[in-house]
Amino acid sequence: MAAKILGVSAGRKNSNSEILLKEALLYCQEAGGDVTMVNLRDYEVFDCTGCTSCTIGMSQGKNVGCVLDDKDDKKKLMEVMLDADAVIFSSPTYDLMACSTFTKFAQRSLSYETAFLETIGAIEHKDRVSALIAVGGSTRSWQSMALESMQAAMFTTDMKVVDMYLATRVPAPAQCLLHDEMIERARKVGENIMTAVNTPVEERKWLGDEDMGWCPNCHSNALILGEVQWDGLHFPIECQVCGAGGTLEQTADKKWKFVIQEDGLSRDRNTVEGRAKHLEEIAHTQGGFFRNPENRVVVNEKLIKYKELQFKTI
Repeated sequence: MAAKILGVSAGRKNSNSEILLKEALLYCQEAGGDVTMVNLRDYEVFDCTGCTSCTIGMSQGKNVGCVLDDKDDKKKLMEVMLDADAVIFSSPTYDLMACSTFTKFAQRSLSYETAFLETIGAIEHKDRVSALIAVGGSTRSWQSMALESMQAAMFTTDMKVVDMYLATRVPAPAQCLLHDEMIERARKVGENIMTAVNTPVEERKWLGDEDMGWCPNCHSNALILGEVQWDGLHFPIECQVCGAGGTLEQTADKKWKFVIQEDGLSRDRNTVEGRAKHLEEIAHTQGGFFRNPENRVVVNEKLIKYKELQFKTI
């Protein structure tokens, strides 16, 4: 059976991000993949309302879905996406990170958290791979969180990222067509996706640029100073994307590298086990709030002040 490959564009029709995505998908199709493509701008996807219904259900071990599932196209898109063997996402960058069209779609995925749904037996585990394409008008300096913000949306639905490509300095519509190397690199994204889906799951690995990123685990370029986590775990340095923990060490040639410590992948968001620790955190913090009825009493009393407090608006 042909591998199911889905392309998801968050960019304008027939412009840079969609063109590069189509080139990647073209390779997949030529290599025998069953290719489907959607542009998120053709569908209605509402913003997450922050109602916390899905996480309240999770803290109680229940799958309650999303309260918006019957009101927009998110569920329809997710059913196709979760059935795919591989997904290639492409998004323009307007200001440092992936555009709001991509972000809005991604942030509605929490109710589909596969680690939780698998834990309670609502769905069976499926190994998926993904690749990311981000496009912008400047150098990486002004796209510094583009791929990283897209990576952050992959964990929830168990997508193993095998390649990422940042296309830079193409601000005009379809300007990437002036750069044959960009088209070739996008085609390589498709090739890497097909290589990954045709590789046994346990042997799948990173296929993108070998020296990409600070983090040797997820290849992101985003490191932060670690802080004590909810259960006391502390890493001096953390990967902002995958959660790997370790330290910075200076090499013999006076350069710096991020070295993951022995237990540094215990919170790896790329794994079901790593994300399950976050579900424990939700159960501990949010679940703990609702388990004590006195908490609501205190909050409701103090909330009166803020309900009654009004300022002029526009």
